[in-house]
Amino acid sequence: MFKKILIANRGEIALRVIRACREMGIQSVAVYSEADRESMHVRMADEAYCIGPAPAKQSYLNSEALLTAARISQAEAVHPGYGFLSENADFAEACAKNGIVFIGPSASAIRKLGYKSTAKALAREAGVPVVPGTQGLVDEHFMKEAQAVGFPVMVKAASGGGGKGLRLVRDPKDLEAQLKLAQSEAQAAFGDGSVYIEKFIERPRHVEIQIASDNFGNAVAFPERDCTVQRRHQKLIEESPSPKVTPEIRAKMQEAARKLALAAKYSNVGTVEFLLGPDGNFYFIEVNTRLQVEHPVTESVTGLDLVNTQIRLAAGEKLPFDQARASEIHFHSIEHRINAEDPDNNFAPSPGKISEVVFPGGCGVRLDTHIYSGYTVPSFYDSLIAKLIVFSSNRDSAVKRSLRALSELQTPGIKTTRDFHKKVLSHQDFLSGDFDTSFVEKYFLPNSKH
Repeated sequence: MFKKILIANRGEIALRVIRACREMGIQSVAVYSEADRESMHVRMADEAYCIGPAPAKQSYLNSEALLTAARISQAEAVHPGYGFLSENADFAEACAKNGIVFIGPSASAIRKLGYKSTAKALAREAGVPVVPGTQGLVDEHFMKEAQAVGFPVMVKAASGGGGKGLRLVRDPKDLEAQLKLAQSEAQAAFGDGSVYIEKFIERPRHVEIQIASDNFGNAVAFPERDCTVQRRHQKLIEESPSPKVTPEIRAKMQEAARKLALAAKYSNVGTVEFLLGPDGNFYFIEVNTRLQVEHPVTESVTGLDLVNTQIRLAAGEKLPFDQARASEIHFHSIEHRINAEDPDNNFAPSPGKISEVVFPGGCGVRLDTHIYSGYTVPSFYDSLIAKLIVFSSNRDSAVKRSLRALSELQTPGIKTTRDFHKKVLSHQDFLSGDFDTSFVEKYFLPNSKH
């Protein structure tokens, strides 16, 4: 087992990894930008190193600075968290070249599955259902290819995520303009303007399967997480089990995810994402070759520690549990992403100083956060400041527990999405479980029809 791990990230996920390391008797090394000098993850780690100025490109995305910190601290492994360099094959490769273990899949697996068009081709070869679309990247024959797929279509960036380089096209006359916009946005966000075309699935749910696999040919798939509540393709609320996934659909999704992991010779944890249609058919859309923001939902449902598992797999151990154990559902869990944003002002960022924090607690409540009283939320990074995770014996009681816990959370000094989450949980469509990925736009965004 490793003696020392460097966490190449910040905020709540850095804290999550530090805590896992402490429980395993592993020393932790934090890195921080000049803007994060007072962050809680810096205080909690055994060692901490400043890696550059506030802009992410000069700090958390600076692979050489991260590797230098790893060498100086004599860390044996690097945990990338999520975001930043977590799905960067070049960084994973650079770690290996420097004799440092990257806690995640191999560079080759990231390249196979992290690039959407190649992942889709591999899924097709493995017999995993895929959304009908172009066989590869679009070229000058884009109109012919789109017509073959059938409108409406989605133009999607081949690399990256988070809703960047994504355009819905219902009318063929709009295709060329939307294609150029998607290519431009993808180039700006990911340094890669490649796009492909997929059939647009009407009224889908976004459902994902957590996977874990080792270097000995073992792979397991966990119960699904339903990530349908989204705003502009950014997840807001995740829950498990899904109110619309039957045991039969779950088993088929899990088997599809396992087949893809084995076909890619994938090792460590990851997430296979699907669209689930109203008819019960599901389609592969992408793989996240890293730990997910919403991993605590799976931990709450199954009682298994995914970060601990990541570290053990990276150290060369076998999976510590089998498929039967991974499939166990003990609770219903809901996660709320609390962002420093103002929902009444089109979700504008709301950085600033939090004067005094009141955290929720009680039975079945978990809060993953790096904030504290007097903490100043910087303006340079993602607006996520906390993840509120609740779990209970069934969905109805989990919703009630969420409302109670959300009401207890107080962060005076900044605007947050707390009250927005309470509105979502009180909506009849959410309570009934009858909603799709357009739910938030339909009912809660400006100019929407209520």
